Amino acid sequence: MGKLTTLAVINQKGGVGKTTTVINLAASLSILGQNNLVIDLDPQGNATTGLGKSNSDELKNIYNLLIKKININDTILKTEIQNLDLISSHVNLSGLEVETANDSNRAFVLKEILNAEKNGLLKKYDNIFIDCPPSLSLLTIMALVASDELLVPLQTEFFALEGITQLVKTIDRIKENLNPVLKIRGILLTMFDKRNKLSSEVDREARNYFKEKVYQTVIQRNVRLSEAPSHGLPCVIYDKNCIGSKSYLKLAKEFIKNSQIESAA
Repeated sequence: MGKLTTLAVINQKGGVGKTTTVINLAASLSILGQNNLVIDLDPQGNATTGLGKSNSDELKNIYNLLIKKININDTILKTEIQNLDLISSHVNLSGLEVETANDSNRAFVLKEILNAEKNGLLKKYDNIFIDCPPSLSLLTIMALVASDELLVPLQTEFFALEGITQLVKTIDRIKENLNPVLKIRGILLTMFDKRNKLSSEVDREARNYFKEKVYQTVIQRNVRLSEAPSHGLPCVIYDKNCIGSKSYLKLAKEFIKNSQIESAA
């Protein structure tokens, strides 16, 4: 059992495989024996439904936790997958920014909640994955402030690297002003199509720019990955033999290996 790591899975662009990565990487790590908690911080609640839970539970959700209506031990839900728990989303999250406009401490709320339980309720987890909304909003900033590391899914398409330079600038500002320990854990290339020359070009450019931060594992385009959430299951459970599932299990092994190298360093 290693040190608990909180990771925000972030890209301000939608449709890059962020939620798919959260639920399949967390499920793969759980299958490999690690304990994981997913926090769904996206008002759309796709990570919640993708893990088989309702995103309309009026009481047990991240919104009520952030407004201090309930405690963290009242929000953690068990999923169907062993070693994988969830704090679910709720549509009310979308109003949080307006509701907390006068609170100068609002960016730190999630961090304070998690820090208070790091040696208590959360001690059993190896990783906490935060699924961020596809925008650089208050919710995303809360996640960046509360996290130790970032995982950035990058779709292998035109303009992908332009968007990420904006994200890197935001990360640098957060490090300077709010969270000096924040670092990029890895860049994950998603929706890779080996028949498409552009995919290979983005792969090459990303590795030139981010060097060893880019995972060796790439996630190939795979229809089963987009089918699985409608069944309330991560793809690695829904169809463990498809190319998408094999890619995420491979990523999970690379993720664990990198953690062991870092902790030994």
